[in-house]
Amino acid sequence: MVKQRNIQRGITTKARRMHKPFKLSSAWKDIPHIIRTPIYGLILGIITVILLPRFWVSPYTIWIAVFITLILIIFGIVFGSTLDLRDNIKDQIK
Repeated sequence: MVKQRNIQRGITTKARRMHKPFKLSSAWKDIPHIIRTPIYGLILGIITVILLPRFWVSPYTIWIAVFITLILIIFGIVFGSTLDLRDNIKDQIK
């Protein structure tokens, strides 16, 4: 009886783990930094494209905002790869 109860407890524990609700935040955390961080840069760049022409009137404002967006995306790629490298080093140390 004790052995059967232990087996049933293990099966129910596994079943509970499998039926956890899906969380978007945990799915977002599973994406590597090299992909997540440029998305942050893209979002900041889009905000720049929207807001910069309202504050600075020039015929080149849109082009400068697009250039800033590209710079932010490139910075996100570099920063994301360094964060992934840091995580890999931490995993290797353990």
